[in-house]
Amino acid sequence: MKKLALSNPSFRYLESSFAEWLDIQGYAKSTVYNLPIHVRELLHYLEQQGINHIKKLDNQIILVHYEKLKERSNQRTDGAISTAHLNKHIQALRKFTDYLRKVGRITLPVLQIRNETADSKLIYLTEEEIKKLFAATRQPDPKGKYNVHYEALQSRDRAMLALFYGCGLRRNEGVQMNVSDINFDRSVLHVRKGKNYKERMVPVNKSSLQHLQEYVYDYRPQLSLSNIDALFLGQRGTRLQGQSLLLRLKYLQTMSGNVELQEKEISLHTLRHSIATHLLTAGMKMESISRFLGHSSLESTQIYTHLAGTPDGGVETEQSQPYPNISKYETEQL
Repeated sequence: MKKLALSNPSFRYLESSFAEWLDIQGYAKSTVYNLPIHVRELLHYLEQQGINHIKKLDNQIILVHYEKLKERSNQRTDGAISTAHLNKHIQALRKFTDYLRKVGRITLPVLQIRNETADSKLIYLTEEEIKKLFAATRQPDPKGKYNVHYEALQSRDRAMLALFYGCGLRRNEGVQMNVSDINFDRSVLHVRKGKNYKERMVPVNKSSLQHLQEYVYDYRPQLSLSNIDALFLGQRGTRLQGQSLLLRLKYLQTMSGNVELQEKEISLHTLRHSIATHLLTAGMKMESISRFLGHSSLESTQIYTHLAGTPDGGVETEQSQPYPNISKYETEQL
């Protein structure tokens, strides 16, 4: 918790020294910022237990702290801490004990805490269900009339699917995407406003690029009322927000005619989960998927080993091309 105050000067020094160590090791800025905040909770717990020297720390104390952590309430929302947040704490505790060992402050055995798994699996769509969503964008106007504006919305829907499924973008990344962020010649997207303000370049496969080109050059001008650079425009010519994009996805789900798909509780993030799962089951290296999704660490990507039914041991460390040829995983409708 950011507002926790440590009274022990040596603990405050440890926190800042840990952050410097992470930075020197080359971890992402978000990791250098967040992990010491999680470690601060451990150090605060030590103070509460009357432990004022780090040499008195052992793995049993850390495990007791972690069990208490699982019981505390979420500071932002009602209920307990989320599984994802608990796993961030586990990552912080592992790295902190690594730090203590490597700088010679204290020798601890490797911390044995297993990552938490969600009570229920993350929802993702099958490749056949993704095809159904794309097919739903080709259906004629329910009013039975030729409608250029309706075709523009359908093209925008295909671009939406291309961005959130084909490129695996997060909801806010897609909302903030501008036309100028798409390099059609190089087939890449420049994500300027990623999670934790992290930028990245995302490859675009051939079919997704075609959907984006069709929308940008043929149909988006019909929705544009000004020189606004936003990729997704609403009927008033302003940037389309996440809730509106979600409503369009729900509309396609309804129009799909697929009962199993219609019964799923999906969101824009479901499309991201889906492409990650499909790439993993198709044989893409875990590290490549992690870079593709913009994850700060492989631990964030490992949730898809559960979705795809592959063992945790399937994580690959072999370096290959920065982004394998994703187009090989395309379906005909994509």
